[in-house]
Amino acid sequence: MSRRFKVSSLIALASLSQPLLAWNDFGHMVVASVAYRNLDSQTRASVNKLLALNPYYKTKWAAMIPASASSTDRKRFLFMLAATWADAIKGDPDYHDDGAGGGNLPTGPESSRNTGYDDFNRHKYWHFVDQPFSQDGTDISGFAVPAPNAETQIAVFSAIVRSRTASNDLRSYDLVWLLHLVGDVHQPLHCVTRVSSDHPQGDAGGNDETFCDVQAATCTGKLHAFWDDILGTSDDIRSADEFAAELDVPSVSRSDVANAKSWIQEGFTLAKAKVYVDPVVNGDGPFRATAEYTGAARKLARQQIALAGARLAELLREDLKAVQEAP
Repeated sequence: MSRRFKVSSLIALASLSQPLLAWNDFGHMVVASVAYRNLDSQTRASVNKLLALNPYYKTKWAAMIPASASSTDRKRFLFMLAATWADAIKGDPDYHDDGAGGGNLPTGPESSRNTGYDDFNRHKYWHFVDQPFSQDGTDISGFAVPAPNAETQIAVFSAIVRSRTASNDLRSYDLVWLLHLVGDVHQPLHCVTRVSSDHPQGDAGGNDETFCDVQAATCTGKLHAFWDDILGTSDDIRSADEFAAELDVPSVSRSDVANAKSWIQEGFTLAKAKVYVDPVVNGDGPFRATAEYTGAARKLARQQIALAGARLAELLREDLKAVQEAP
């Protein structure tokens, strides 16, 4: 999720305790289903082996697979569930928040820790990389983008997944994070924060903007949640898989997956052009969606989720090919 701060404002940081979700579980499972369908058999075998090392593999994911699922479907479903793991640990009492601002701001050496499943930090700040912009002339020159963040970690995790010397435990841990973060940065509100006179510290990627559906009786929702849930809120794995099968998935090149920075800049541009537009005008809200805004949001979300799946598949092929081709 998006969360950006003026780093000197520690008082403001203390109030940032909103849940950091990305696309909801449905969205992340759709991204993963698209990706798995586009993997070659050798890459599928490699990811299947690594995912079996995740602590949720037998204790939680297995019970979530329909008993009637074929062996082929079961492997794809496990991959889909793995893409939700980085959000699932936010509600797991075995894990804990780290960093400042409710765990949303990296602080100290623990924020860059990457040791595998012995790390029980939630690392919420890895899920986003908010870039500030303003529509009302509010000064953004004092803002900085804290690191590590989604951009830095996609690079770190990709390098480990393709490593010939890293342990399989660490490669598994980094793989599940990679599955999730590639989806995260294709949600435009994971790449931006709107700074205004009403939100001088930024709107936390839309989490501080009151926003409601066109048919909502009362307006208590948040802009970020609206976009997370725009394609549906079902947690049924078959529904997500069927949705993925119907998407128009674009072709992507090897050069397109070389640097996540371009994806994040793309998300930043989309947020300004497609998210923070009428009826999401300047001010503190509440804002109410229109049928036109909702339709455009749904169309963009479908495109972004399909693109995320295509890019994830290409990234995994490239990363795991390096290991598969090792002498």
